[in-house]
Amino acid sequence: MFHVKHGDAPPAPEAANALFGDRLDTAAEYAALLAGAGIERGLIGPGEVERLWDRHILNSGVIGELLVAGERIADVGSGAGLPGIPLALARPDVHITLVEPLLRRADFLAEAVELLGLPITVIRGRAEERSVRDAAGDIDVVTSRAVASLDKLTRWCLPLLRPGGRMLAMKGERAGAEIEEHRRAMSSLGAVDVKVMECGVNYLTPPVTVVMAVRGGQPGKASKGTAAPKRTPARNEDQRTSRSTGPTRRSK
Repeated sequence: MFHVKHGDAPPAPEAANALFGDRLDTAAEYAALLAGAGIERGLIGPGEVERLWDRHILNSGVIGELLVAGERIADVGSGAGLPGIPLALARPDVHITLVEPLLRRADFLAEAVELLGLPITVIRGRAEERSVRDAAGDIDVVTSRAVASLDKLTRWCLPLLRPGGRMLAMKGERAGAEIEEHRRAMSSLGAVDVKVMECGVNYLTPPVTVVMAVRGGQPGKASKGTAAPKRTPARNEDQRTSRSTGPTRRSK
């Protein structure tokens, strides 16, 4: 295992204490990893350090408001662990799997979750690959952040979900327009009840915008309490990265 370099991250804001509670120290260590190894390995840009908390860690953690205890979450195209790692810190009552096709990113994720002591599974592969679906198992919620357009996300992510499961795509202010642009394609792929949600109003200004879509069909065997929460709607890499290798590591 490579040494995971820590860097100088800004101090945690008060909102982070409110969101992460007794896991704030772990969240701060993750921020230091992003400021160190995250930059060194090209996972985030140096200019992101000053806004690590608001733009990345809090921004990701607040979508835990849309999850239900006991659910199984797959974070697709996890990259530096966003939103998956902050979600695991904000919602330790759910089960997180990080899905990432690129080797250097998957290596970082596996090292980071072990160092942080988080019960997270890391799978190297693409969401659309059968081997990834087999390794991930029954998934209640798929999350994504800055991965692709909604039509592509729907094509890649819905097959990972059980019938009735939810896709949560973190999007910006054009979320509504993007839904209209891709609504027909999403519907043809089996997405229903597509809507814009806002979360994190008590932690961030502006709050986070999420597009939620449900996989149509009769729900299968669900996790405990998997009904959707009621809320107000509001690459080029080397050839080594093209093949799924299954789960890489799970921390103890």
